[in-house]
Amino acid sequence: MTSIEGHRRRTKEHLAEIQDAIDSGVYNKPVTIGFHCSACAVEMLELYLHKAGKITTGKMVKHEWFKRPLPGQKTKPMIERNMPVTFPKKEIFYNLMYDMEENRNTLIYGKSVNSQVKVVLDSFMKVREMMSKLLEEVGEKIE
Repeated sequence: MTSIEGHRRRTKEHLAEIQDAIDSGVYNKPVTIGFHCSACAVEMLELYLHKAGKITTGKMVKHEWFKRPLPGQKTKPMIERNMPVTFPKKEIFYNLMYDMEENRNTLIYGKSVNSQVKVVLDSFMKVREMMSKLLEEVGEKIE
């Protein structure tokens, strides 16, 4: 079970690693960008959902749940099956997460290209801005 304080601590750590990668040149740090952007986005989402009372503190969100649904898919997306919640701009958030997750494993384990790093970092920056606003609404501030 993850505490609110644990989410805060891990979010700060991920943000620091992302900033270090930006300062060092993001295209030289694809593993750092792939891992920390994905993990940080999930931490911020969990923190928000816990603070907003949408999920219990024992509930975890997994990055693997953000696999983009196929066109015409009959079953609900994996994230909806595992975590049926509503929150502002959920669809926008999920689409940004899908973009990050489509590139995550290649950045971490494979031979990535600069365009993939850019997609992940750009998507993360939008997620960060969106989650910062939502977190402020529930009394949380991330740096």
